[in-house]
Amino acid sequence: MGNPDKDKLPVSSSDAGQRLDIWIHSQVPAHSRARWQELIRSGRVRVNGGEKKTRYLLHEGDTVEFEIPPPRPVELVPEDRPLDIVYEDKDLLVLNKPPGLVVHPAPGHDDGTLVNALLFHCRDLAGIGGELRPGIVHRLDKDTSGLLIVAKNEAAMTALAAQFKGHRVRKEYLALVWGRPAPASGTVDTLIGRSLRDRKKMSTRTAAGRQAITHYTTVHNYADISLLRLRIETGRTHQIRVHMTHLGHSIVGDTQYGRARKNQLPAPASRQMLHAERIAFDHPRTGKALEFTAPIPRDMQELIDALAHN
Repeated sequence: MGNPDKDKLPVSSSDAGQRLDIWIHSQVPAHSRARWQELIRSGRVRVNGGEKKTRYLLHEGDTVEFEIPPPRPVELVPEDRPLDIVYEDKDLLVLNKPPGLVVHPAPGHDDGTLVNALLFHCRDLAGIGGELRPGIVHRLDKDTSGLLIVAKNEAAMTALAAQFKGHRVRKEYLALVWGRPAPASGTVDTLIGRSLRDRKKMSTRTAAGRQAITHYTTVHNYADISLLRLRIETGRTHQIRVHMTHLGHSIVGDTQYGRARKNQLPAPASRQMLHAERIAFDHPRTGKALEFTAPIPRDMQELIDALAHN
């Protein structure tokens, strides 16, 4: 194709009978199926010169014409904030998020977020979902530190999202938890959904949950606290925090799913001691295997050092 944002595509006999939205996504996978459905509904995709519904069944000899409008500017304000960039190219970047930084604007956090900082830093955004914004493929809680992947264009976003959905992204965390898990290594496999008692929290006791799998290994036992390495197969909201509480070993500093216990610590823990240390995935354009690690942040390392000398 000459112009990737505008083209005419013929429908062959082998393509006949397919739904319009499914077929055009297979022809131009750089845009998600949801994005194509939006473009079809807005008249940006036409069949033989006329508008069709997303579920229109194609016929041999049909000509499908499409035009992708330029991405709309977002209303968010770019902010010049320091970012710890671990890797960056024209398709994506990997950064080490500090604790305390909110990833995406939400009620109560309209500015000062990672997205605000990325809008300032990334001058080569190509647009995602019709908007000129970075693609947050996965998220970390405000008070969780560590590695995060950000897509710069829709093709990268779609490919990375498929890797996450297919459990092909390897994510490893370090966490300090209360007590000593027994056995020292194991797997937690439960459903996670909204808590029946508190809708602001997630829980393994839920009316409608989704499968969540966490593997853990004890790295070191201190007096009343253990350092764990965890690998998650799924990415449910608050998954590690919920699973550790489910085991009876809540994360140190996590007051939402555990207790503060500040007087039992040899050094301060003003947030949950959870760090996304390692991430491995395939580059969405080249397919090259990529792997990155992030050092333990200062507050967590200071607590580990204090535990070791206590």
